Amino acid sequence: MGVLAELRELNRDQWSAVVASFLGWTLDAFDFFLLVFMLKAVAAEFGTDVPHVALAVTLTLAARPFGALLFGWLADKHGRRPILMIDILLYSVLEFLSAFAPSLTALIVLRTLFGFAMGGEWGIGASLVMESIPANTRGIISGLLQEGYAVGYLLATIVYYFLFDTIGWRGMFMVGIAPALLVVVIRFWVKESPAFEAKRDEPKPNPFRLLFGHWKIALYVIVLMTAFNFFSHGTQDLYPTFLQNKGYGTHETGIITAIMNVGAITGGLIFGALSDRIGRRWSIIAAALLALPVLPLWAFSHTAALLAVGAFLMQVAVQGAWGVVPAHLNELSPEGARGMFPGFAYQAGNLIASVNARWQAGIAKETSYAHALAMIAGVTAVVLAIWTFLGPERKGVKLD
Repeated sequence: MGVLAELRELNRDQWSAVVASFLGWTLDAFDFFLLVFMLKAVAAEFGTDVPHVALAVTLTLAARPFGALLFGWLADKHGRRPILMIDILLYSVLEFLSAFAPSLTALIVLRTLFGFAMGGEWGIGASLVMESIPANTRGIISGLLQEGYAVGYLLATIVYYFLFDTIGWRGMFMVGIAPALLVVVIRFWVKESPAFEAKRDEPKPNPFRLLFGHWKIALYVIVLMTAFNFFSHGTQDLYPTFLQNKGYGTHETGIITAIMNVGAITGGLIFGALSDRIGRRWSIIAAALLALPVLPLWAFSHTAALLAVGAFLMQVAVQGAWGVVPAHLNELSPEGARGMFPGFAYQAGNLIASVNARWQAGIAKETSYAHALAMIAGVTAVVLAIWTFLGPERKGVKLD
């Protein structure tokens, strides 16, 4: 009830920022995750194997920090709102163009450019929201905002379930133009960040100088986000392929993945709200360690029902930890670089963790997908908990 009372404090402009940023991240994730359902289909069309096609996933992730730097710098200079619109429009067009790739090489190039474009969305959207809402609502809104990622994965699952057998992988990419419509919503209903507006006419500090001037916290957060990205991508990107290799078809894979994402949304909201009570660090630690007892059920079950339960619980843990991230990163960011710092740190972690898809696929080729998934999830859960425990926290700091 206390959480609901806090949410009722938000006014219309604040809710508009939350909804727009949530939808931006949702549709960003939707476009990204369409490919993970189609690795085998793309490999079959171009006469190759899954690890080679997984390079497209790797390079998508690897390109994201460079997009975060560019778009984040522009957002710190020109405002969150206009740059967010440009970014969303660009990644939507690149997703659509992926449908017309004549070769695997062309597809990989387009997915790399797509990664560059999508790299800017999370950091800008998170900053817009966190700078617009009261400090006592950051935890629950952080969980809500971050779970746009899980909702995007869920939407990709639904589209895959209903349309893949009819329209194929090229048609799936064409559906990915949909996020471009969000630009209209932002244009007419979303206002600029109050923190940016308050200093619009003041000389802007060099965000790159701020970034490197705070190199210790930058290094800490990049390592933190590397662990976070291994945790999420290591439990999500190859999970549909894992299910397909166990003999499950389009519908069974879609249903289990959908249940997985319901768990993700549940975990993000619970631990995001909890972080306003017990702190950001302890919420992340609790969620990360929750993954360990779930590992056998999640990776080594032999029935669809048990796999679905395991997938639900695993993502409660994974996205429970992630639900704290938007608030935690913005609170740790240096003033004057908040458009750039959270997104760059997040995506730099993505860059380091971008080897995950090919790495896991290679391990699976030598052992099994179950062993590859369990190894990454278990190790990163422990590393994430320890590194978070050693780090700082600034819960409730003013973002102005």
